[in-house]
Amino acid sequence: MPLSDHTTSDNDRIRKHSIRVQFTLIFMVIMAGMVVLCLVANALLLRPYYMKKKTDALRESYRSINAAAVRGEIFTSDYDIYLQQICAKYDIRFLILDSESQMVKTSAADAERMAKQLWNNILGISDRETEIDIIEKTDKYSLQTEYNSHADTTNLICWGYLDNGNMFLIESAVDSIEESAAISNRFMTVVGLLAIAIGAVVIFFTTGHLTKPITRLSAVSEEMRRLKFDVKYEGGAGNELDLLGQNLNDLSGTLEQTIGELKNANNELKRDIARKEEIDADRREFLSNVSHELKTPIALIQGYAEGLAEGITDDEESRNYYCEVIVDEAGKMNRLIKKLMTLSHLESGENTVNFSRFDITELVRNYLRSARILIEKSGASVRMEDTPATEVWADEFLTEEVLQNYVGNALHHVDGERVIEIRIRRGDGVVRVSVFNTGEPIPPESVEHIWEKFYKADKARTREYGGSGIGLSIVRAVMEAMHRDYGVINYDNGVEFWFELETAEEV
Repeated sequence: MPLSDHTTSDNDRIRKHSIRVQFTLIFMVIMAGMVVLCLVANALLLRPYYMKKKTDALRESYRSINAAAVRGEIFTSDYDIYLQQICAKYDIRFLILDSESQMVKTSAADAERMAKQLWNNILGISDRETEIDIIEKTDKYSLQTEYNSHADTTNLICWGYLDNGNMFLIESAVDSIEESAAISNRFMTVVGLLAIAIGAVVIFFTTGHLTKPITRLSAVSEEMRRLKFDVKYEGGAGNELDLLGQNLNDLSGTLEQTIGELKNANNELKRDIARKEEIDADRREFLSNVSHELKTPIALIQGYAEGLAEGITDDEESRNYYCEVIVDEAGKMNRLIKKLMTLSHLESGENTVNFSRFDITELVRNYLRSARILIEKSGASVRMEDTPATEVWADEFLTEEVLQNYVGNALHHVDGERVIEIRIRRGDGVVRVSVFNTGEPIPPESVEHIWEKFYKADKARTREYGGSGIGLSIVRAVMEAMHRDYGVINYDNGVEFWFELETAEEV
């Protein structure tokens, strides 16, 4: 398809789906939805809401009259004023009779009718023209609606006994709420349709003014898409669209000037940018992690050293404690730096792997003897099966480094039964050494990250023993340098780390 035909098709499609039309349609849909929602709510919820308010008013009136009758305040002038206010506010009428059917108090002009109705309710007498629907019934009162088909009226009635033994009847007429809702809905429909029509016209013509700059911007961008940069945006409104147009003009000039150079250098730039981003990300991560690991020991050393310099204490025991903290934190920094140097040499290939033949079983036993103090301090029980001499081909120094990191990691995370098991198994041309410790398994989402530099699956626990998160990354670098497999296995009661070496017998 020619470019001109393609552009004409796009313009036709845009006109059919212009922002102006979309704004108008969205407004009409929203307004219509609001009107429909109001109509539905009015039809479904108005009567229940109205009846709830009425029944709440009758309950409140009963409680007030009952409390006043018990306290003997029902005949006071202040309470008469209060009753008049309640009756006017909630459109209710009440009647109180004593046990001998004598009038005690009433607000109704037709007290005799209400007295007859009260006795009919007490005696359970009803006529055929009255339909009773009980809303609530207690041992003190009954709350119900009474519909008189002859008069086509509905009353809300509350009748029963007060705590002083008097009988009462509270009555309120229930208006024809359905008719009121229908009238309200018809009015809302007419008003809503008028509002939608007027609003749609206003929105349509208002948005026409707002979309003109967008149309001009679209024309400029269309020319830029064709790599024609001579068309410029011109606007005078001084709003954000004009700022966008000016930026588009500047971009057009810049693209025209540099597009040739970009085409020539595109492939090379892609490679350079990808490599630079990778290096920058590694550098930022490395600096961030190193600074984070060194921040705490440096702060402690500085704080305690300043305390000693300022003579913060004359107590020799305190001074010794300060010195011990400084030495301990300096030791942590020294160990971290040594590990970083080891890891750096391994990853850069500066460390030469010196393969030799040695007994891996003896190496493990010798290391456990040298780590006896650390094992006792941790309170763990280290077990190793009675394994015969097993010779392997590997770098003995680097193999011990891997073992040291595995056992140290197990000592720091051992829990539960606090058991550490070391196993040596022969396989098909390989020897697998595994270190298992009881405790919590590694979270599944952390398993693939534990070999990364400075990654700590349990940061709180790592801070307790001063771990740096480098040990397992050293293991990865060592095993990859020797081109041997390594890994971790989660169990319900613990974790097992393993590595494999080449057996000397197979060479």
